Amino acid sequence: MGIVIKEYYTYSGSSSITTMKKVVEQLWLEPRLNDVKVSQAVADGKQFCPQNASHDPLGTGVFSKVNLFRPQKVCTFL
Repeated sequence: MGIVIKEYYTYSGSSSITTMKKVVEQLWLEPRLNDVKVSQAVADGKQFCPQNASHDPLGTGVFSKVNLFRPQKVCTFL
């Protein structure tokens, strides 16, 4: 919310009207969001983590063929 209000003061003219429309739209949407209790979010996280552990590259490692950040091979000529 603070960022949107900051943008309002930064812009001028018709763009400030557009920004204010976004603020109003956000204010209308926020009360409609469903809140989740922390205990429910933790329980969901406990279920999600083991179910998706096989897809987690931090736990399983990354194959060198798939790893985009592997060091590139360099050919050198004498």
